[in-house]
Amino acid sequence: MPTSLRHGLRLISLWLAWLLAMLFHVDLGLMPLFHGQSPEIHSHVEPTALPWLFGAMLGYFLLPLIALVLIAYACTSTAPPQRWRGWTRIHFWFSVVYSVTNVPHLIADLLVPDARVDQIVLMLALVVFGLLINLEGWRWWRDEPAPNR
Repeated sequence: MPTSLRHGLRLISLWLAWLLAMLFHVDLGLMPLFHGQSPEIHSHVEPTALPWLFGAMLGYFLLPLIALVLIAYACTSTAPPQRWRGWTRIHFWFSVVYSVTNVPHLIADLLVPDARVDQIVLMLALVVFGLLINLEGWRWWRDEPAPNR
């Protein structure tokens, strides 16, 4: 199996695992609604800022989906591997940004007095998946493409 394809399959699997963990984190956060309890956390966000916050969350979910598609195209392209070299670099730094954003969220979940264990476990999974994405993204970026791959 070509190196690029191996990295691509691993990255696609890791990003899908990350996205599922993120969806489960949100879904489990809302589970109290189905049992007559409030999932509300006290927020200091002004109601006028909520559209911006919702848009930011939409982007936070959509960007990994776009990355998945670009990884698939990069790894199955008939073009020379050098054509996708810039994407491998961008992807690595993109994945680092996502890992950096997940670590403070995990710490915040640990510091909440009435933190739920399921939320902490999912945030820990997100951090681990993110670090694995960083590692595989680094390997994909650093692998020198051979001229006839």
